[in-house]
Amino acid sequence: MFSPSRIALAAYIAVLVDAAVLSTVTLDYGTFTGLTDTTNAIIYFRGVRYADPPVGELRWRAAVSPPTTQLGNVTAADFGAACIATTQSAASSSTSEDCLFGNVYVPIATTANSALPVLVYFHGGGFEGGSSNGAPPENIIQPSSKPLLFVTFNYRLGQFGFLGGTPVHDDGTLNAGLLDQKAALVWVQKYIRKFGGDPKRVTIWGESAGAGATMFHLVGEGGANGNVLFHQAMGDSPSLSFLPHYNDTFTENLFSQFVGLVGCSGTGSAIMACLRAAPTDSLALAGSKTLANRTSSFYPFAPIADGHFIQDRPVEAFHSGKFARVPVLFGSNTNEGAHWCAGLANPAANTANPNATQMNVYNCIAGQFSTFTQASFQTALTLYPLASYNNSFDLQAQQMYGEMRYICSAVMITGAARNFGLKAYQYHWDNPTLSSDHGADLNAFFDGTRTFDDADQTLVNAMRSYFTSFATSGAPVAADSITWAPSADSNGSPRILLHPGNISLENVTDALSTRCAFWHGLASEINT
Repeated sequence: MFSPSRIALAAYIAVLVDAAVLSTVTLDYGTFTGLTDTTNAIIYFRGVRYADPPVGELRWRAAVSPPTTQLGNVTAADFGAACIATTQSAASSSTSEDCLFGNVYVPIATTANSALPVLVYFHGGGFEGGSSNGAPPENIIQPSSKPLLFVTFNYRLGQFGFLGGTPVHDDGTLNAGLLDQKAALVWVQKYIRKFGGDPKRVTIWGESAGAGATMFHLVGEGGANGNVLFHQAMGDSPSLSFLPHYNDTFTENLFSQFVGLVGCSGTGSAIMACLRAAPTDSLALAGSKTLANRTSSFYPFAPIADGHFIQDRPVEAFHSGKFARVPVLFGSNTNEGAHWCAGLANPAANTANPNATQMNVYNCIAGQFSTFTQASFQTALTLYPLASYNNSFDLQAQQMYGEMRYICSAVMITGAARNFGLKAYQYHWDNPTLSSDHGADLNAFFDGTRTFDDADQTLVNAMRSYFTSFATSGAPVAADSITWAPSADSNGSPRILLHPGNISLENVTDALSTRCAFWHGLASEINT
Protein backbone atom coordinates (compact mmCIF):
# COMPACT_ATOMS: atom_id res chain seq x y z
CA MET A 1 0.00 0.00 0.00
CA PHE A 2 1.32 3.40 -0.97
CA SER A 3 1.88 5.86 1.88
CA PRO A 4 2.51 9.61 1.67
CA SER A 5 5.02 9.51 4.51
CA ARG A 6 8.72 10.09 3.88
CA ILE A 7 9.54 6.76 5.56
CA ALA A 8 7.31 4.89 3.15
CA LEU A 9 8.73 6.83 0.22
CA ALA A 10 12.22 5.86 1.31
CA ALA A 11 11.16 2.23 1.32
CA TYR A 12 10.01 2.58 -2.26
CA ILE A 13 13.28 4.21 -3.21
CA ALA A 14 15.01 1.07 -1.93
CA VAL A 15 13.35 -0.89 -4.73
CA LEU A 16 14.18 1.74 -7.33
CA VAL A 17 16.19 -0.69 -9.42
CA ASP A 18 13.05 -2.76 -10.00
CA ALA A 19 10.72 0.20 -10.40
CA ALA A 20 12.95 2.19 -12.71
CA VAL A 21 11.81 0.18 -15.68
CA LEU A 22 9.15 2.90 -16.05
CA SER A 23 11.74 5.65 -16.32
CA THR A 24 11.66 4.80 -20.02
CA VAL A 25 8.37 4.31 -21.85
CA THR A 26 8.09 3.23 -25.47
CA LEU A 27 5.07 4.37 -27.46
CA ASP A 28 4.41 3.59 -31.10
CA TYR A 29 5.85 6.94 -32.20
CA GLY A 30 8.80 7.34 -29.85
CA THR A 31 10.64 6.25 -26.72
CA PHE A 32 10.56 8.72 -23.82
CA THR A 33 13.01 8.71 -20.92
CA GLY A 34 11.81 10.66 -17.91
CA LEU A 35 13.67 12.29 -15.05
CA THR A 36 13.80 10.04 -11.98
CA ASP A 37 13.77 12.08 -8.77
CA THR A 38 14.47 9.89 -5.73
CA THR A 39 14.02 12.80 -3.33
CA ASN A 40 10.42 13.40 -4.38
CA ALA A 41 9.87 9.74 -5.36
CA ILE A 42 8.43 10.81 -8.71
CA ILE A 43 9.40 10.09 -12.30
CA TYR A 44 8.82 13.23 -14.39
CA PHE A 45 7.97 12.73 -18.05
CA ARG A 46 7.94 16.32 -19.31
CA GLY A 47 7.41 17.67 -22.79
CA VAL A 48 5.81 14.53 -24.22
CA ARG A 49 4.45 15.45 -27.65
CA TYR A 50 0.85 14.31 -28.04
CA ALA A 51 0.07 15.80 -31.47
CA ASP A 52 1.70 17.18 -34.57
CA PRO A 53 2.72 20.86 -34.48
CA PRO A 54 -0.49 22.84 -35.27
CA VAL A 55 1.24 25.15 -37.74
CA GLY A 56 0.79 26.10 -41.38
CA GLU A 57 -2.04 24.07 -42.90
CA LEU A 58 -2.84 22.62 -39.47
CA ARG A 59 -3.71 26.02 -38.00
CA TRP A 60 -7.36 26.17 -36.89
CA ARG A 61 -7.81 22.48 -37.51
CA ALA A 62 -8.34 19.63 -35.07
CA ALA A 63 -5.11 18.34 -33.54
CA VAL A 64 -3.48 15.47 -35.39
CA SER A 65 -2.88 12.96 -32.62
CA PRO A 66 -0.95 10.78 -32.09
CA PRO A 67 1.99 12.43 -33.88
CA THR A 68 2.56 11.18 -37.41
CA THR A 69 6.35 11.54 -37.25
CA GLN A 70 8.57 8.97 -35.57
CA LEU A 71 10.40 10.81 -32.80
CA GLY A 72 12.99 8.18 -31.92
CA ASN A 73 14.56 8.43 -28.47
CA VAL A 74 13.40 11.49 -26.55
CA THR A 75 14.82 12.78 -23.28
CA ALA A 76 11.67 13.87 -21.48
CA ALA A 77 13.29 15.77 -18.63
CA ASP A 78 12.33 19.32 -19.63
CA PHE A 79 9.04 21.00 -20.45
CA GLY A 80 8.03 21.54 -24.04
CA ALA A 81 7.20 25.01 -25.27
CA ALA A 82 4.10 26.64 -23.82
CA CYS A 83 1.41 27.91 -26.19
CA ILE A 84 1.55 31.57 -27.16
CA ALA A 85 -0.59 33.78 -24.92
CA THR A 86 -2.83 36.45 -26.40
CA THR A 87 -0.94 39.15 -24.52
CA GLN A 88 2.29 38.24 -26.34
CA SER A 89 3.29 40.29 -29.37
CA ALA A 90 5.67 37.55 -30.54
CA ALA A 91 6.74 34.02 -29.75
CA SER A 92 9.51 33.67 -27.19
CA SER A 93 12.22 31.26 -26.14
CA SER A 94 9.66 29.39 -24.01
CA THR A 95 6.51 29.78 -26.14
CA SER A 96 5.65 28.59 -29.62
CA GLU A 97 2.84 27.55 -31.92
CA ASP A 98 4.43 24.10 -31.66
CA CYS A 99 3.16 23.59 -28.12
CA LEU A 100 1.00 20.48 -27.96
CA PHE A 101 2.93 18.75 -25.20
CA GLY A 102 1.91 16.93 -22.07
CA ASN A 103 3.56 15.96 -18.81
CA VAL A 104 3.07 12.62 -17.06
CA TYR A 105 4.08 12.35 -13.41
CA VAL A 106 4.46 8.84 -12.04
CA PRO A 107 5.07 7.61 -8.46
CA ILE A 108 8.51 6.08 -8.43
CA ALA A 109 7.40 2.55 -7.47
CA THR A 110 4.91 2.29 -10.33
CA THR A 111 5.19 -0.62 -12.75
CA ALA A 112 3.65 -1.14 -16.15
CA ASN A 113 1.00 -3.30 -14.48
CA SER A 114 0.08 -0.92 -11.64
CA ALA A 115 -3.12 0.36 -13.32
CA LEU A 116 -3.20 3.48 -11.17
CA PRO A 117 -6.03 6.04 -11.32
CA VAL A 118 -5.22 9.09 -13.44
CA LEU A 119 -5.83 12.76 -12.65
CA VAL A 120 -5.67 15.02 -15.73
CA TYR A 121 -5.35 18.77 -15.11
CA PHE A 122 -6.13 21.59 -17.55
CA HIS A 123 -4.65 24.95 -16.59
CA GLY A 124 -6.53 28.23 -16.30
CA GLY A 125 -5.82 31.61 -17.85
CA GLY A 126 -9.04 32.68 -19.53
CA PHE A 127 -8.35 30.47 -22.57
CA GLU A 128 -5.82 33.16 -23.51
CA GLY A 129 -2.85 32.40 -21.24
CA GLY A 130 -1.22 29.96 -18.86
CA SER A 131 0.52 26.64 -19.41
CA SER A 132 0.78 23.16 -17.95
CA ASN A 133 4.23 24.06 -16.58
CA GLY A 134 2.59 25.87 -13.66
CA ALA A 135 1.04 22.74 -12.16
CA PRO A 136 3.80 20.73 -10.46
CA PRO A 137 2.87 17.27 -9.14
CA GLU A 138 4.52 17.05 -5.72
CA ASN A 139 1.54 18.25 -3.64
CA ILE A 140 -0.77 15.95 -5.58
CA ILE A 141 1.19 12.71 -5.65
CA GLN A 142 2.96 12.81 -2.28
CA PRO A 143 -0.04 13.47 0.03
CA SER A 144 -2.34 10.98 -1.70
CA SER A 145 -3.20 7.99 0.51
CA LYS A 146 -3.38 5.85 -2.62
CA PRO A 147 -1.04 6.21 -5.60
CA LEU A 148 -2.17 8.03 -8.71
CA LEU A 149 -0.73 9.45 -11.93
CA PHE A 150 -0.91 13.20 -12.45
CA VAL A 151 -1.03 14.42 -16.06
CA THR A 152 -1.12 17.94 -17.50
CA PHE A 153 -1.44 19.23 -21.07
CA ASN A 154 -0.98 22.41 -23.07
CA TYR A 155 -3.69 23.47 -25.49
CA ARG A 156 -3.87 26.26 -28.06
CA LEU A 157 -4.87 29.64 -26.66
CA GLY A 158 -6.50 32.87 -27.79
CA GLN A 159 -6.53 33.54 -31.51
CA PHE A 160 -4.69 30.26 -32.16
CA GLY A 161 -7.19 28.11 -30.30
CA PHE A 162 -10.46 30.02 -30.17
CA LEU A 163 -10.85 32.05 -33.35
CA GLY A 164 -14.45 32.14 -34.55
CA GLY A 165 -16.14 33.52 -37.63
CA THR A 166 -17.70 32.10 -40.76
CA PRO A 167 -14.37 31.52 -42.59
CA VAL A 168 -13.08 29.37 -39.72
CA HIS A 169 -16.35 27.44 -39.65
CA ASP A 170 -16.23 26.84 -43.40
CA ASP A 171 -12.52 26.08 -43.75
CA GLY A 172 -11.23 25.06 -40.38
CA THR A 173 -12.23 23.95 -36.90
CA LEU A 174 -13.93 26.01 -34.24
CA ASN A 175 -12.84 25.63 -30.61
CA ALA A 176 -9.52 24.11 -31.63
CA GLY A 177 -8.21 24.58 -28.08
CA LEU A 178 -11.00 22.45 -26.60
CA LEU A 179 -10.42 19.85 -29.28
CA ASP A 180 -6.73 19.83 -28.30
CA GLN A 181 -7.89 18.86 -24.83
CA LYS A 182 -10.13 16.15 -26.24
CA ALA A 183 -7.20 14.84 -28.30
CA ALA A 184 -5.15 14.77 -25.10
CA LEU A 185 -7.85 12.70 -23.38
CA VAL A 186 -7.92 10.30 -26.34
CA TRP A 187 -4.11 10.10 -26.03
CA VAL A 188 -4.54 9.17 -22.35
CA GLN A 189 -6.92 6.37 -23.30
CA LYS A 190 -4.47 5.04 -25.85
CA TYR A 191 -1.17 5.33 -23.98
CA ILE A 192 -1.57 5.79 -20.23
CA ARG A 193 -1.26 2.05 -19.55
CA LYS A 194 2.34 2.32 -20.72
CA PHE A 195 2.99 4.70 -17.81
CA GLY A 196 1.23 2.45 -15.29
CA GLY A 197 -2.16 4.17 -15.46
CA ASP A 198 -5.70 2.85 -15.76
CA PRO A 199 -7.62 4.40 -18.69
CA LYS A 200 -10.88 3.31 -17.03
CA ARG A 201 -10.23 5.54 -14.01
CA VAL A 202 -9.57 9.00 -15.41
CA THR A 203 -10.62 12.15 -13.54
CA ILE A 204 -10.42 15.49 -15.31
CA TRP A 205 -9.72 18.63 -13.29
CA GLY A 206 -9.04 22.31 -13.89
CA GLU A 207 -9.20 25.78 -12.39
CA SER A 208 -10.90 28.89 -13.81
CA ALA A 209 -10.80 28.43 -17.60
CA GLY A 210 -9.50 24.93 -16.89
CA ALA A 211 -12.58 24.26 -14.76
CA GLY A 212 -14.66 25.84 -17.50
CA ALA A 213 -13.00 23.33 -19.81
CA THR A 214 -13.98 20.39 -17.60
CA MET A 215 -17.52 21.79 -17.65
CA PHE A 216 -17.41 21.94 -21.45
CA HIS A 217 -16.21 18.34 -21.59
CA LEU A 218 -19.14 17.37 -19.39
CA VAL A 219 -21.58 18.90 -21.89
CA GLY A 220 -19.40 18.38 -24.99
CA GLU A 221 -21.07 16.47 -27.80
CA GLY A 222 -24.17 16.09 -25.67
CA GLY A 223 -22.24 14.41 -22.87
CA ALA A 224 -21.07 11.54 -25.08
CA ASN A 225 -17.48 11.54 -23.79
CA GLY A 226 -18.35 10.74 -20.18
CA ASN A 227 -17.30 7.22 -19.13
CA VAL A 228 -15.42 7.01 -22.43
CA LEU A 229 -12.65 9.62 -22.19
CA PHE A 230 -13.10 10.38 -18.48
CA HIS A 231 -14.97 8.96 -15.53
CA GLN A 232 -15.12 11.83 -13.04
CA ALA A 233 -14.77 15.62 -13.22
CA MET A 234 -13.52 18.29 -10.83
CA GLY A 235 -13.38 22.04 -11.16
CA ASP A 236 -12.13 24.97 -9.10
CA SER A 237 -14.07 28.15 -9.96
CA PRO A 238 -15.69 26.98 -13.22
CA SER A 239 -15.97 29.88 -15.64
CA LEU A 240 -19.38 30.30 -17.25
CA SER A 241 -18.33 31.93 -20.51
CA PHE A 242 -20.19 34.15 -22.92
CA LEU A 243 -20.82 31.70 -25.79
CA PRO A 244 -21.89 33.43 -29.00
CA HIS A 245 -22.37 31.42 -32.18
CA TYR A 246 -19.56 31.39 -34.72
CA ASN A 247 -21.39 33.87 -36.95
CA ASP A 248 -22.88 36.19 -34.32
CA THR A 249 -22.01 39.87 -34.59
CA PHE A 250 -19.55 39.69 -31.68
CA THR A 251 -17.65 36.78 -33.21
CA GLU A 252 -17.59 38.13 -36.75
CA ASN A 253 -16.40 41.55 -35.57
CA LEU A 254 -13.63 39.98 -33.50
CA PHE A 255 -12.54 37.89 -36.49
CA SER A 256 -12.54 40.89 -38.82
CA GLN A 257 -10.55 43.00 -36.39
CA PHE A 258 -7.94 40.28 -35.95
CA VAL A 259 -7.67 39.51 -39.67
CA GLY A 260 -7.30 43.20 -40.51
CA LEU A 261 -4.43 43.52 -38.06
CA VAL A 262 -2.73 40.48 -39.59
CA GLY A 263 -3.06 42.16 -42.97
CA CYS A 264 -5.17 39.49 -44.68
CA SER A 265 -8.07 40.29 -46.96
CA GLY A 266 -10.49 38.58 -49.30
CA THR A 267 -13.26 36.17 -48.47
CA GLY A 268 -13.70 32.62 -47.23
CA SER A 269 -10.88 30.23 -48.03
CA ALA A 270 -8.67 33.04 -49.33
CA ILE A 271 -8.62 34.63 -45.87
CA MET A 272 -7.85 31.30 -44.24
CA ALA A 273 -5.07 30.62 -46.75
CA CYS A 274 -3.57 34.01 -45.91
CA LEU A 275 -3.81 33.35 -42.17
CA ARG A 276 -2.21 29.92 -42.52
CA ALA A 277 0.66 31.40 -44.50
CA ALA A 278 1.27 34.31 -42.13
CA PRO A 279 4.35 34.33 -39.88
CA THR A 280 3.70 33.24 -36.31
CA ASP A 281 4.74 36.61 -34.95
CA SER A 282 2.26 38.39 -37.21
CA LEU A 283 -0.54 36.33 -35.71
CA ALA A 284 0.75 36.94 -32.19
CA LEU A 285 1.05 40.69 -32.71
CA ALA A 286 -2.42 40.93 -34.25
CA GLY A 287 -3.89 39.01 -31.32
CA SER A 288 -2.23 41.25 -28.75
CA LYS A 289 -3.39 44.37 -30.60
CA THR A 290 -6.94 43.03 -30.82
CA LEU A 291 -6.90 42.38 -27.09
CA ALA A 292 -5.48 45.85 -26.37
CA ASN A 293 -8.32 47.40 -28.34
CA ARG A 294 -10.93 45.58 -26.25
CA THR A 295 -10.54 47.78 -23.20
CA SER A 296 -13.75 46.65 -21.51
CA SER A 297 -13.17 42.91 -21.96
CA PHE A 298 -11.10 40.40 -20.06
CA TYR A 299 -10.91 37.46 -22.49
CA PRO A 300 -12.59 38.06 -25.86
CA PHE A 301 -11.01 34.98 -27.51
CA ALA A 302 -12.86 32.12 -25.85
CA PRO A 303 -15.02 29.08 -26.63
CA ILE A 304 -18.07 29.61 -28.82
CA ALA A 305 -21.26 27.69 -29.49
CA ASP A 306 -20.13 25.75 -32.53
CA GLY A 307 -23.08 23.37 -32.90
CA HIS A 308 -20.72 20.39 -32.92
CA PHE A 309 -18.63 20.09 -29.78
CA ILE A 310 -20.70 22.63 -27.84
CA GLN A 311 -24.14 21.67 -29.09
CA ASP A 312 -25.97 23.11 -26.10
CA ARG A 313 -24.74 25.91 -23.89
CA PRO A 314 -24.04 24.81 -20.30
CA VAL A 315 -27.10 26.27 -18.56
CA GLU A 316 -29.50 24.51 -20.92
CA ALA A 317 -27.40 21.35 -21.00
CA PHE A 318 -27.31 20.99 -17.22
CA HIS A 319 -30.99 21.87 -16.96
CA SER A 320 -32.06 19.30 -19.57
CA GLY A 321 -29.62 16.57 -18.63
CA LYS A 322 -27.46 16.70 -21.74
CA PHE A 323 -24.24 16.15 -19.85
CA ALA A 324 -21.96 13.26 -18.98
CA ARG A 325 -23.24 10.97 -16.26
CA VAL A 326 -20.15 10.97 -14.04
CA PRO A 327 -19.49 11.99 -10.42
CA VAL A 328 -18.41 15.62 -9.98
CA LEU A 329 -16.60 17.83 -7.46
CA PHE A 330 -16.80 21.58 -8.08
CA GLY A 331 -16.50 24.68 -5.95
CA SER A 332 -15.70 28.36 -5.71
CA ASN A 333 -14.10 31.04 -3.56
CA THR A 334 -15.82 33.77 -1.54
CA ASN A 335 -14.35 36.74 -3.43
CA GLU A 336 -14.32 35.35 -6.97
CA GLY A 337 -15.17 38.74 -8.47
CA ALA A 338 -12.55 40.81 -6.64
CA HIS A 339 -10.34 43.16 -8.70
CA TRP A 340 -11.66 42.23 -12.15
CA CYS A 341 -13.74 45.32 -12.93
CA ALA A 342 -11.26 47.52 -11.07
CA GLY A 343 -8.54 46.56 -13.55
CA LEU A 344 -10.21 47.42 -16.85
CA ALA A 345 -8.46 49.97 -19.06
CA ASN A 346 -11.70 51.66 -20.10
CA PRO A 347 -12.50 54.26 -17.42
CA ALA A 348 -16.20 53.94 -18.26
CA ALA A 349 -16.09 50.25 -17.26
CA ASN A 350 -13.57 50.51 -14.41
CA THR A 351 -15.47 50.37 -11.15
CA ALA A 352 -12.51 51.70 -9.14
CA ASN A 353 -12.71 54.96 -11.10
CA PRO A 354 -13.29 57.70 -8.50
CA ASN A 355 -16.00 59.11 -10.77
CA ALA A 356 -17.71 55.73 -11.17
CA THR A 357 -21.47 55.48 -11.38
CA GLN A 358 -23.89 52.62 -11.73
CA MET A 359 -23.10 52.66 -15.46
CA ASN A 360 -19.53 51.58 -14.74
CA VAL A 361 -20.90 48.41 -13.17
CA TYR A 362 -23.12 47.78 -16.17
CA ASN A 363 -20.30 48.47 -18.62
CA CYS A 364 -18.02 46.01 -16.84
CA ILE A 365 -20.56 43.19 -16.96
CA ALA A 366 -21.60 44.05 -20.53
CA GLY A 367 -17.93 44.06 -21.53
CA GLN A 368 -17.87 40.33 -20.80
CA PHE A 369 -21.44 39.50 -21.86
CA SER A 370 -22.12 41.89 -24.72
CA THR A 371 -25.80 41.00 -25.06
CA PHE A 372 -26.60 41.85 -21.42
CA THR A 373 -29.39 44.42 -21.54
CA GLN A 374 -30.02 47.47 -19.42
CA ALA A 375 -33.41 46.07 -18.51
CA SER A 376 -31.84 42.94 -17.04
CA PHE A 377 -29.26 45.07 -15.26
CA GLN A 378 -31.99 47.05 -13.57
CA THR A 379 -33.43 43.79 -12.26
CA ALA A 380 -29.97 42.76 -11.08
CA LEU A 381 -29.76 45.96 -9.05
CA THR A 382 -32.74 44.85 -6.99
CA LEU A 383 -30.82 41.68 -6.09
CA TYR A 384 -27.56 43.53 -5.47
CA PRO A 385 -28.64 46.85 -3.91
CA LEU A 386 -25.77 49.30 -3.63
CA ALA A 387 -26.45 49.90 0.05
CA SER A 388 -25.61 46.26 0.76
CA TYR A 389 -22.07 46.92 -0.50
CA ASN A 390 -21.26 50.01 1.55
CA ASN A 391 -22.36 52.13 -1.44
CA SER A 392 -19.30 50.87 -3.32
CA PHE A 393 -19.78 50.32 -7.04
CA ASP A 394 -16.62 48.24 -7.02
CA LEU A 395 -17.88 45.86 -4.32
CA GLN A 396 -21.27 45.65 -6.01
CA ALA A 397 -19.68 44.73 -9.35
CA GLN A 398 -17.37 42.28 -7.58
CA GLN A 399 -20.30 40.34 -6.16
CA MET A 400 -22.28 40.38 -9.41
CA TYR A 401 -19.42 39.21 -11.55
CA GLY A 402 -18.10 36.63 -9.10
CA GLU A 403 -21.47 34.99 -8.70
CA MET A 404 -22.70 35.07 -12.28
CA ARG A 405 -19.46 33.70 -13.70
CA TYR A 406 -17.98 31.39 -11.07
CA ILE A 407 -19.93 30.83 -7.86
CA CYS A 408 -23.28 30.08 -9.48
CA SER A 409 -21.59 27.77 -11.98
CA ALA A 410 -20.43 25.46 -9.20
CA VAL A 411 -23.93 25.60 -7.70
CA MET A 412 -25.43 24.70 -11.08
CA ILE A 413 -23.11 21.79 -11.92
CA THR A 414 -23.31 20.07 -8.55
CA GLY A 415 -27.04 20.63 -8.27
CA ALA A 416 -27.71 19.26 -11.75
CA ALA A 417 -25.55 16.21 -11.16
CA ARG A 418 -27.47 15.48 -7.96
CA ASN A 419 -30.80 16.01 -9.74
CA PHE A 420 -29.86 13.33 -12.26
CA GLY A 421 -28.84 10.81 -9.64
CA LEU A 422 -25.08 11.36 -9.58
CA LYS A 423 -22.69 11.80 -6.70
CA ALA A 424 -21.79 15.48 -6.50
CA TYR A 425 -19.62 17.41 -4.06
CA GLN A 426 -19.43 21.20 -3.72
CA TYR A 427 -16.94 23.29 -1.77
CA HIS A 428 -16.63 26.92 -0.66
CA TRP A 429 -13.09 28.22 -0.08
CA ASP A 430 -13.10 31.08 2.42
CA ASN A 431 -9.67 32.08 3.67
CA PRO A 432 -8.77 35.46 5.19
CA THR A 433 -5.06 34.61 5.47
CA LEU A 434 -4.28 33.00 2.10
CA SER A 435 -6.99 35.09 0.34
CA SER A 436 -10.44 34.19 -0.87
CA ASP A 437 -9.94 35.77 -4.29
CA HIS A 438 -10.16 33.91 -7.58
CA GLY A 439 -7.41 31.29 -7.78
CA ALA A 440 -6.41 31.50 -4.12
CA ASP A 441 -7.44 27.90 -3.44
CA LEU A 442 -4.60 26.73 -5.70
CA ASN A 443 -2.27 27.66 -2.82
CA ALA A 444 -3.17 24.22 -1.49
CA PHE A 445 -1.77 22.43 -4.52
CA PHE A 446 0.79 24.30 -6.58
CA ASP A 447 2.70 26.42 -4.09
CA GLY A 448 5.73 24.17 -3.82
CA THR A 449 7.23 23.63 -0.37
CA ARG A 450 5.62 26.72 1.16
CA THR A 451 5.07 26.42 4.92
CA PHE A 452 1.72 27.61 6.25
CA ASP A 453 0.62 28.55 9.76
CA ASP A 454 -0.98 25.74 11.75
CA ALA A 455 -4.60 26.46 10.82
CA ASP A 456 -3.85 26.84 7.12
CA GLN A 457 -1.57 23.80 7.08
CA THR A 458 -4.38 21.71 8.53
CA LEU A 459 -6.74 23.13 5.91
CA VAL A 460 -4.30 22.54 3.06
CA ASN A 461 -3.62 18.98 4.19
CA ALA A 462 -7.33 18.23 4.31
CA MET A 463 -7.98 19.76 0.91
CA ARG A 464 -5.19 17.74 -0.69
CA SER A 465 -6.61 14.59 0.85
CA TYR A 466 -10.19 15.38 -0.22
CA PHE A 467 -9.24 16.06 -3.82
CA THR A 468 -6.82 13.16 -4.32
CA SER A 469 -9.13 10.65 -2.62
CA PHE A 470 -11.96 11.72 -4.92
CA ALA A 471 -9.64 10.99 -7.85
CA THR A 472 -8.57 7.61 -6.48
CA SER A 473 -11.80 6.34 -4.91
CA GLY A 474 -14.70 8.54 -6.00
CA ALA A 475 -15.31 9.97 -2.51
CA PRO A 476 -13.49 12.96 -0.95
CA VAL A 477 -12.07 11.77 2.37
CA ALA A 478 -9.60 13.33 4.79
CA ALA A 479 -8.57 11.18 7.75
CA ASP A 480 -8.27 14.05 10.22
CA SER A 481 -11.22 16.12 9.05
CA ILE A 482 -15.00 15.99 8.77
CA THR A 483 -17.00 13.81 6.40
CA TRP A 484 -17.75 15.68 3.19
CA ALA A 485 -21.37 14.83 2.47
CA PRO A 486 -22.53 14.68 -1.15
CA SER A 487 -24.98 17.22 -2.49
CA ALA A 488 -28.57 16.57 -1.52
CA ASP A 489 -30.54 19.30 -3.32
CA SER A 490 -30.71 21.22 -6.58
CA ASN A 491 -28.31 23.90 -5.28
CA GLY A 492 -25.59 21.39 -4.51
CA SER A 493 -26.09 21.71 -0.75
CA PRO A 494 -24.61 20.89 1.60
CA ARG A 495 -21.24 22.19 0.51
CA ILE A 496 -18.08 22.00 2.53
CA LEU A 497 -16.71 25.26 3.92
CA LEU A 498 -12.92 25.27 3.67
CA HIS A 499 -11.92 27.87 6.24
CA PRO A 500 -8.80 27.80 8.44
CA GLY A 501 -9.85 26.50 11.84
CA ASN A 502 -13.37 25.76 10.62
CA ILE A 503 -13.94 23.02 8.08
CA SER A 504 -17.67 22.44 8.24
CA LEU A 505 -20.77 21.83 6.16
CA GLU A 506 -23.04 24.67 5.09
CA ASN A 507 -26.03 25.15 2.84
CA VAL A 508 -26.25 27.49 -0.12
CA THR A 509 -28.35 30.37 1.20
CA ASP A 510 -31.78 31.17 -0.21
CA ALA A 511 -30.48 34.59 -1.25
CA LEU A 512 -27.62 33.10 -3.26
CA SER A 513 -29.98 30.55 -4.77
CA THR A 514 -32.29 33.36 -5.90
CA ARG A 515 -29.44 35.32 -7.46
CA CYS A 516 -28.12 32.25 -9.28
CA ALA A 517 -31.61 31.50 -10.59
CA PHE A 518 -31.73 35.05 -11.95
CA TRP A 519 -28.46 34.76 -13.83
CA HIS A 520 -29.28 31.33 -15.21
CA GLY A 521 -32.69 32.60 -16.24
CA LEU A 522 -30.85 35.05 -18.52
CA ALA A 523 -29.01 32.23 -20.31
CA SER A 524 -30.62 32.85 -23.71
CA GLU A 525 -29.98 36.59 -23.41
CA ILE A 526 -26.34 36.48 -22.30
CA ASN A 527 -25.46 33.29 -24.22
CA THR A 528 -24.46 31.07 -21.32
